[in-house]
Amino acid sequence: MTSTDLADAMAPAAASARTARRPRTVRPVPHWWRDASVALFWFVVLFVVTLWVANGGVQDLGSLGTAMTSLGRLTGLVASALLLVQVFLMARIPWFEHAWGQDALARTHRYVGFTSFNLLWAHIVLITLGYAATGPKGLWGTIVDFVVNYPGMLLAVAGTVALCMVVVTSVKKARARLRYESWHLIHLYGYLGAGLALPHQLWTGQEFLTSRVSTVFWWTLYAVCAGAVLVYRLGLPAWRSLRSPIRVVSVRQEAPGVTSVVVGGPGVERLDALPGQFFQWRFLDGPGWTRANPYSLSAAPDGRHLRITAAHVGDGTARLARLRPGTRVLVEGPYGRLHEGVRTRRKVLLMGSGIGITPMRALLEGFRQAPGDVTVIHRARTGQDLVHADELHELATQRGARYFTVEGPRVPGRETWLPRSAAHLTDAQALAQLVPDVAERDVFLCGSPGWMEAARRAALACGTPGERIHLERFTY
Repeated sequence: MTSTDLADAMAPAAASARTARRPRTVRPVPHWWRDASVALFWFVVLFVVTLWVANGGVQDLGSLGTAMTSLGRLTGLVASALLLVQVFLMARIPWFEHAWGQDALARTHRYVGFTSFNLLWAHIVLITLGYAATGPKGLWGTIVDFVVNYPGMLLAVAGTVALCMVVVTSVKKARARLRYESWHLIHLYGYLGAGLALPHQLWTGQEFLTSRVSTVFWWTLYAVCAGAVLVYRLGLPAWRSLRSPIRVVSVRQEAPGVTSVVVGGPGVERLDALPGQFFQWRFLDGPGWTRANPYSLSAAPDGRHLRITAAHVGDGTARLARLRPGTRVLVEGPYGRLHEGVRTRRKVLLMGSGIGITPMRALLEGFRQAPGDVTVIHRARTGQDLVHADELHELATQRGARYFTVEGPRVPGRETWLPRSAAHLTDAQALAQLVPDVAERDVFLCGSPGWMEAARRAALACGTPGERIHLERFTY
């Protein structure tokens, strides 16, 4: 790419026509669903504080020792409530996920989780210091007495250790060093930690034992969260897969280290998936099938088949190349907000980097559009890395869309969505050259987190409102 003019260097592609399934009408996602869930979240937290006040929490603030004990109870209660909220956020309840989207849910899940963990340690420290200050056994004697003599405390200690494992491996630097499969397995200990904390709260929690309202509230909260996980993460996917089997139809290598898998069967039509959405996939081909991996659809569903395309970045993705036709498939979903239901404008910009182009390709095929409504920007390091480029050429020509490719190694020392050959331009200048009316469009993004953030900032700088920029991250 030369330095003369970015728009000239990345000209729209031309190709033969391709027949695509007629998109179905999609209802917009109601905004009040998300607002209602936020209100319910704050109601839970405020109700927990109210119960603490009603059970004498404020009256116990008179002296240092009792104040630490009382505040320790409060931080423990709020930590427990937030832990259950965190579990509920990732229970993959369909209407909840549709309202929030994977990106917002994962970010909120992370913030709530770290807050809950910090409050948990505040609870441990304050309760211990409070009892030590008001009792005869001193600090170390109080710690031993807690662990050995209080009902459920050994289980609570084990639950705290499990939660520590989850939190430590969720820190960005630690997460980057772990394979997705290892991180996912460790993350499941969060459920164990929540479960082990329950007996301690049941047997020794003052707010749980002294008030019938408190007991009903906490039992209801635990039951709702446990039911959501059992129904939507275990029961519903298993029932769907057993009722209507799905199997691998074909496997194809798209490029070195990139594989497409097509699945079909009676269960596909019942899934009611939209272009741009993703599923959690399990292929029953041997050891490792229990770990689900998130893959976006790389083609618009036709009612009979679904296609995914993934780069080999771990054991789970590398296994795709070895799948055989007929292999049984278990799926959870569809999930995600990269679909027509969030669209607010007739004109749309689709930007994908690397393997992140796959949901953009499905959206290009599935969107209702007139000539000129859709523009696609495809970013890759080299021409060989332009996954599905031929299909995108064909679809763009058939539908009257514009298709630009942006190739080359990234600009060193700069967070940008551009290649090195365009380093003389700002991100916003380059985007405005390619799509002068970007401020009037919905913008859909998919790629690595840093690339998406750079593209998002460029769209904002060009005047696109934040609520019209749609993206989903799978790593944090």
